[in-house]
Amino acid sequence: MSLVTTESLKTELEIFDIPYQDDSVLDKMVEQCICNRLQAQEILHEWVAYSATKQGVKLTTDTLEQFEHEVTGPQILICITNYLLNIIKAEEEEEDLLDSYSTPAKGSQKRPLTTPERPHSKRTAALMASPSILLSPASFSPNATPSQKYSQRGGKGEVVATFGAVQGTRWVGRKDPGAGVQVEILEGPEDSLNSSYKYMFQRLRDVRNVLTEKIEELGEGLRTHFSIEEFSPVSLPAQDSITVLGQICCDSNGKLNAQSVLLEAGPEQGGQQVPVDLSELKEYSLFPGQVVVMEGMNTTGRKLVASKFYEVGSKLLPSSYTPHSSFVAEPLNVLVACGPYAPSDSLTFDPLVDLINVIVRDRPDVCLLKAQVTETFENIFTRCIESIVDGTRSVGCQLVFVPSQRDIHHHFIYPQPPFSLPHPSKEQTQRVTLVPDPCTLLIDGVTIGLTSTDILIHMGAEEISCGTGSDKFSRILKHMLTQRSYYPLYPPADEVNMDYEKFQSFGQMPLTPDILVVPSEMRYFVKDVVGCVCVNPGRLTKGQVGGTYGRLLIQRSPQSEDGKRVSPCLTAQVVKI
Repeated sequence: MSLVTTESLKTELEIFDIPYQDDSVLDKMVEQCICNRLQAQEILHEWVAYSATKQGVKLTTDTLEQFEHEVTGPQILICITNYLLNIIKAEEEEEDLLDSYSTPAKGSQKRPLTTPERPHSKRTAALMASPSILLSPASFSPNATPSQKYSQRGGKGEVVATFGAVQGTRWVGRKDPGAGVQVEILEGPEDSLNSSYKYMFQRLRDVRNVLTEKIEELGEGLRTHFSIEEFSPVSLPAQDSITVLGQICCDSNGKLNAQSVLLEAGPEQGGQQVPVDLSELKEYSLFPGQVVVMEGMNTTGRKLVASKFYEVGSKLLPSSYTPHSSFVAEPLNVLVACGPYAPSDSLTFDPLVDLINVIVRDRPDVCLLKAQVTETFENIFTRCIESIVDGTRSVGCQLVFVPSQRDIHHHFIYPQPPFSLPHPSKEQTQRVTLVPDPCTLLIDGVTIGLTSTDILIHMGAEEISCGTGSDKFSRILKHMLTQRSYYPLYPPADEVNMDYEKFQSFGQMPLTPDILVVPSEMRYFVKDVVGCVCVNPGRLTKGQVGGTYGRLLIQRSPQSEDGKRVSPCLTAQVVKI
């Protein structure tokens, strides 16, 4: 399954001679293709059929929203097609297996019975924008051919997204970069994930206990905030309206939709599951694993007709970190970049070299680097670290490295322990901070939440909504903040190897971060969500072409006179490499 791009969609639209509003339509269609695992040709066929039933409706972002609700949910036709293709493939393999026990006929053109070199599941191929290619040490050479598409990219240094007052902003660090900048994990070394651990030993009972504690903890906060006396059991018949607490789940292994929503209560409320009727709700936004409080009727004990959701507001979120040190008058320049740092068709690491040149030019105080290296051996990773440290020696900035589950040489588990350097130099010890995924950093009194896992894609494929009026990204980010979790989705995506006991300790948000960094294959953005500035800096490379990175100007501010917290993010940009 090939990656869907705006160029491939534009080609298909020209074939069908379909006009569209602007480039934001293409970005929206790419998002729908990734979330629903569709190819460009497939979504165009669906759109042509849909527009024909709507008297030739125009292709705009608004009509695409309606199209997503009505069509690109469960794709029955595509499922049937894939099922038939699997049957045909199985029959061909059976025939080839029988032929392998006999003498092949002369001139036989049948394919040999071999194992593919790099088998990938369809879902994995849909979510991986940059193919991970296993390489031998001999294939890594400084004389490798540079990527032609990357070297011929346009728009270098172009600002593609902005936040705050950017006019007249000078993107340079302090006069003495890195000096006096305190970078530390908020929880402290004794309470944070700082080393590898054994996994693949968790029991279902332990997973259930973690989920139960999550329901009880959030439920107690909701009960206190909304002055609810007590929660009723979800499965007992009642003639009056009741208030129930539970976790959203799906009635099957398929994708969640408005007809498949179940509410699973905690043990104190009976631990039962009951179907939920959403027809009376004017608006909602739900995903599997979400802890909710809802009000409704359950006269038979077999179905809850929901009439109201208790919306979790920003007042319920944990308060931000209150620094004890004095106010710092000089802003802090932070650069954020997420790998891969080499194009998929080259190993010359030209994008990494360009990023180092940007760091030397702008002299940021702190660089947050999400790794995602595409090689297999630790020494290659160590060389990359050494190159970054040596290349930025003149700047002296603090370097923070966050791991990713796409790093082949590192532990494939979530939460993910930090990288380890076998023999760190004195300079590396002073300037390099190795943190786990996820984590909450404290930089000069400003809290920054970090995760490398593409939660936007994973939740975007599962979340359902109606009448919310906000974009999908804002809804997902608000869910993360209100559920107080870096990965609130349950069950997790297939490619996320979750350890729930460690997740309970290291995967939760200890407070509402001032800034939340969530790199994704989705379109880059910077936006304010319930008082938290959320940033998707994009990838430094996307396949064979250049990508983007982010930069922020932050300054810890004292509280305003009315007691409200002022965002420390003065301005932010997403820039093409």
